[in-house]
Amino acid sequence: MRYFFEIAYNGTNYHGWQIQPEAISVQGVLEQTLSTFFRTDIKIIGAGRTDTGVHAKQIFAHTDIDAISNIEETKFKLNSFLPKDISVESIRQVNDTAHARFDATEREYQYFIALRKDPFQQELAYQIYQTPNVDLMNEAAKILLGYSDFQCFSRSNTDVKTYLCDITKAVWEIDQKGLRFTITANRFLRNMVRAIVGTLLDVGFGKTSLAELHEIIASKDRKNAGASAPAHGLYLTKVTYPNTIFIKN
Repeated sequence: MRYFFEIAYNGTNYHGWQIQPEAISVQGVLEQTLSTFFRTDIKIIGAGRTDTGVHAKQIFAHTDIDAISNIEETKFKLNSFLPKDISVESIRQVNDTAHARFDATEREYQYFIALRKDPFQQELAYQIYQTPNVDLMNEAAKILLGYSDFQCFSRSNTDVKTYLCDITKAVWEIDQKGLRFTITANRFLRNMVRAIVGTLLDVGFGKTSLAELHEIIASKDRKNAGASAPAHGLYLTKVTYPNTIFIKN
């Protein structure tokens, strides 16, 4: 039977989601834990990849295993096996053809910026010491909604077949804790969100104009966009699927 495991993790101690040789990854730890728990070799397929140091409040992975008789008990026991910075949030049975990556219809990322020194956010938010023009950054964020090709924000030399993404939301918010950027799309390119954040910060600090942002996107050249914001401020916060893939218990 196929199950979706909903996972959350603090990515500080991991070299991203995907298994890498001689490096600790979230996928590697999960596969090892699941294999030990279920006493069989288990491989999982995730909804996507996060880079080294990036966090996830919600990501899904699927695998095929024997029927789980008590899901809540299984979830509790798995969490006792897993390290403290990875947790299983839910386990749901899905159709045998359901795919954690290809069936996802929407993904949401959030980026957090602290505007003052906060010892409790050192590894969980990007700290800056001046407040950028948030209204101007929101004007820049709206520009993203008018484009579909985001090669200028993609890591170079990737193996993707297309740079097309459908961004449906991009907005900055500010409160007493700092800045939060929320962006939603059907898919994201590698390093895309961090490159966008870095470029929009350039707009907020007056280094890049709105007209220049149009030119950057049209250029399709990563060298023209801003520097990538640090990984530790980025969170994958939501992955959406059609309800039809889930089996009601």
